[in-house]
Amino acid sequence: MHELSIAMSIVEMAEEESAQRDTRVNAVHLKLGKLAGVVKAALLSSYELACEGTELEGSRLIIEELPIIVYCPACLVPRTLDSAQLFVCPQCKHPVSEVLQGRELEVFALEIDQ
Repeated sequence: MHELSIAMSIVEMAEEESAQRDTRVNAVHLKLGKLAGVVKAALLSSYELACEGTELEGSRLIIEELPIIVYCPACLVPRTLDSAQLFVCPQCKHPVSEVLQGRELEVFALEIDQ
């Protein structure tokens, strides 16, 4: 389960930031793309496990799931895919390969005590 190693990295990064600012982290905000290869439920469970016995114990992991957005070369516009299984434009059915969004695995904010 690679979600545990990801969760441990998130906790480590948040602990470093917390130590630098001499404050407590209440929540970690994460952007998670559908193509990131990470199972949301497994990451949430792993995060709780990774936080045990650390300064982040009791904090929350808030995940914003991002859809897959591709650029359609036939329509000349970005399109949101319904499935990660079929990379064709949902409008014109032309094959697409340029992914604009959906691979993210990014901590973008920390909620801290003031």
